[in-house]
Amino acid sequence: MRKYICIIISLLFTIPIWARDYNIVTQGKAVVDGKTLNTKVIQQAIDLLSKKGGGRIIFPKGIYLTGCLQLKSGIELHIEKDAVLLGSTNPDDYYPLNKADNITEKSDNSKLALILGHKVKNIAFSGEGTIDGQGLALALNIDSLHNAGVRIDPNYNVRRMRPNETARPKLFFLSECENISVTGLHLMNSACWGVTFDLCSGLSIDQVSMTNRAYWNNDGFDITDCRRVKITRCNVNSADDGICLKSYHPNACNDSIYIADCEVRSSASAIKFGTASWGGFKNITIDNIRVYDTFRSAIAIESVDGGDIENVNVSRITAKNTGNAIFIRLGHRASERVGTVKNISIKDINVEIPFGRPDINYDLRGPEVDIFHNPFPSSIVGIPGHYIEGVHLENIEITCPGRATKGMAYIPLNRLNQVPEQIDKYPEFSMFGELPSWGFYIRHAKDITLKNVRLKLAEPDYRPAIIMDDVKGESLEQVFFPLDKKEQIIKVNN
Repeated sequence: MRKYICIIISLLFTIPIWARDYNIVTQGKAVVDGKTLNTKVIQQAIDLLSKKGGGRIIFPKGIYLTGCLQLKSGIELHIEKDAVLLGSTNPDDYYPLNKADNITEKSDNSKLALILGHKVKNIAFSGEGTIDGQGLALALNIDSLHNAGVRIDPNYNVRRMRPNETARPKLFFLSECENISVTGLHLMNSACWGVTFDLCSGLSIDQVSMTNRAYWNNDGFDITDCRRVKITRCNVNSADDGICLKSYHPNACNDSIYIADCEVRSSASAIKFGTASWGGFKNITIDNIRVYDTFRSAIAIESVDGGDIENVNVSRITAKNTGNAIFIRLGHRASERVGTVKNISIKDINVEIPFGRPDINYDLRGPEVDIFHNPFPSSIVGIPGHYIEGVHLENIEITCPGRATKGMAYIPLNRLNQVPEQIDKYPEFSMFGELPSWGFYIRHAKDITLKNVRLKLAEPDYRPAIIMDDVKGESLEQVFFPLDKKEQIIKVNN
């Protein structure tokens, strides 16, 4: 008998928390009209189920208007097909995490969000429904209240005439949480970044579509100093960076990140490490990514705040109508120490770069480059005395637009020192201004391998394909150029 009792008890403890279902309409009495604020009803359901050990809150077909919700351990929000969790456009309906939660101040830009969570475990977001932040209307209300003197934003961006990021809510802000699952949902229209996970572990985002083009700074997914993360089979369309890894904590880093089988469109960069890079990034795998209509880089790997980047494997990237293929940067912006960038493998890449802006159909486009310029090459650039090390490029095909002209800007080889170092500047593929090559510009680097790299031109370009300036230990094998070009690789200061 004791044996059977033990088995029953064991089975009870293995029943998933969402076996306890709670219908937010029939049990919680939520009003499904898209006008009535349901914040208290939903929060009461979260609190009740969490106290009972967890459960699944079901949102049937309908529109549920809500303000900020604070997630608790053991809770799954299940939004069914044709159901919409609609964010309030009243800024008074949002608040930051409670100060008693002792959330670290050195975090990302905004701790406001439609859904907040701090130090909670075993949480999930699921279903085929939608979470819509109504970001444009919310941001404009914040702007109006500031300019009316009712709700002052102390960091208001006067030059750009918009509220600072710290005053605009995201869709999610989850901090120091464990075991998080986001599956199947449609996420859209944040007033700021889309969803942010800060110092979390055990995160899975699968089959999620993110459309974040409502307002400025509309990133898709932001992963900050997290461990054990999987982002798979997602579709991201964002007015700012698509999938962005950040590091705000000097004693932490992003570790064991897997991003695969995703499609990204962006008016900034598709997949980006940085620019916040205090702790660093290690053991990162990126595989089978399709990039379209993206203004900046298909893949950008940057350390400028003292963080270490190492053991990064990128493979099978297809990018069409994208402004830049590869950008790898080591700088020294704010921290005492200079970081490191090493052991980077990039394989099986095919990128087509247009002559004009690839994101012209975005209503809110990334800031235009403020110089008249020829098309920019891919870049791998460290700083004097601090080298990017161990970059392996294999099976790469990049089609560049050409059409460079000496009349626009001309840097002959005897004036390569005119290319600025920009040691402490914000990292971006256009940060150096005019560059003297059209395929790759490599500077302050060691142990760079190019194997089976094919560089193509849609139209002629007067510049050489590759400039290597202060590069040591390079290996070039099967590097192909247009047939009408002779001197395509220039090495200086080696």
